[in-house]
Amino acid sequence: MNKRGVSSFVWYLIAIVFSLAVFGVGIYLVVKPPYTWAMLAAGCACLVAVGVSLPIAFIVQSQNAMDREEVYRPVTERLDQIALLLNLINEQAQLSDRAKMVAFREKDREALRRAVQEETGRQDWEAALSLADEIERAFGYKLEADRLRADISAKQLEAEKKVIAEAVAVIDKHTRVEQWNQAIREAEKLIQELPHNEQVKNLPLEIDVRRQTVKKQLRGQWDEAVARHDVDGSIEILKRLDPYLTPAEAEAMQETARGIFKEKLNNLSAMFGAAVHEERWRDASQIGEAIITDFPNSRIAQEIRDNLPTLRQRAGEPATANA
Repeated sequence: MNKRGVSSFVWYLIAIVFSLAVFGVGIYLVVKPPYTWAMLAAGCACLVAVGVSLPIAFIVQSQNAMDREEVYRPVTERLDQIALLLNLINEQAQLSDRAKMVAFREKDREALRRAVQEETGRQDWEAALSLADEIERAFGYKLEADRLRADISAKQLEAEKKVIAEAVAVIDKHTRVEQWNQAIREAEKLIQELPHNEQVKNLPLEIDVRRQTVKKQLRGQWDEAVARHDVDGSIEILKRLDPYLTPAEAEAMQETARGIFKEKLNNLSAMFGAAVHEERWRDASQIGEAIITDFPNSRIAQEIRDNLPTLRQRAGEPATANA
């Protein structure tokens, strides 16, 4: 029974209860004064009406259900046919997708291979390795993926070796002329580019070892020059050694260096006096300019500065030349 039939049955049930209630009240009024028969008659009429109409309603309800079934049967059959057709289309679509996947499988794999080669050519190693992993994950070709990964790693190593060789050549050039700060900057740039390479990470230490070696050599040359009283050689070595010295090391060498410069000044003063005495005015002018340049705060430098125009005049040089 459908929802509409159930609703009709409920209403008939209510009508029966109502009729029984009226019939019961009618009996009560008949046995009690003033003995009224109208309510009992109404109750009887209601029961009769319900009893007569109920079978008719059930017959009508059954007939309506049959009529509706006849009306809806073509629609139901059409819907069933559409459902079958949709299932067939869905199965064919799934079959088509599988067929296309099989048909384009080799093309997709070839596209991945080309992509690996392109990323390798651009030296995007991470992207190339990811694509090689995709070949194994999507198609299950582990051996081919392993071969591609090995090829990528080999080319990456080769490219890194080339970059390192070029950078090391530049670093060597700086260290040969004792440009240590420039060498360190080159090493730091290379570390940023190849942070995981052990050879690159050791470059700052190697540069410092070279620096310490040069410092040790200069210190030895200084000691030898001082020991043999090579004033000019000692001063030249000291000029090279000075950037390597710590404040404590410079202070320890200060007394010896002061003696060397004093000896150098005395030698220049003696040479200047001899040139003046021998009236070698050009030599005297050149030696005087050297004293003024190297020992500008010395007493003899001030005396020479005052007499330099006369010396230049006697040497035949312009008196206005820079001192």
